[in-house]
Amino acid sequence: MDESTTTAAGSAADLPWEALAEAATAAMRKAYVPYSNFPVGAAALTDDGRIVSGCNVENASYGLTLCAECSLVSQLQMTGGGRLVAFSCVDGDGNALMPCGRCRQLLYEFRAPGMQLMTVSGIRTMDEVLPDAFGPQHLADAGRSAAGTTETGSTE
Repeated sequence: MDESTTTAAGSAADLPWEALAEAATAAMRKAYVPYSNFPVGAAALTDDGRIVSGCNVENASYGLTLCAECSLVSQLQMTGGGRLVAFSCVDGDGNALMPCGRCRQLLYEFRAPGMQLMTVSGIRTMDEVLPDAFGPQHLADAGRSAAGTTETGSTE
């Protein structure tokens, strides 16, 4: 993908990638990582121009650890909601990181049309990093399909 791709906020080249990397790095410095010592920070531009961020927060019960993207989405909701236009994630050295599959799904839920992500291989769209994703539209489609079925699932 080239940087001329258009997003909800304009072309990818017009997006504030440096400001996102700086916000992600600042968030990374607040990470709570006593077990892995692998701090992660994330930042995103919203469709109304805000930058939201988050960091990973580990837990002694490893399965309860929160990824940076989880705290970013929480901040998104706590500060007015909206949709994510551009996203950046960094490690402890400030290098770009690709969100894990779980976090890609989380970001997909809150994406704006044409959302862009800074990845280890350059700028990519959400559709490129999570092709054929399952989303809210599938639940809406399932609800319409189920309207003609009985409680057992058979048609009347």
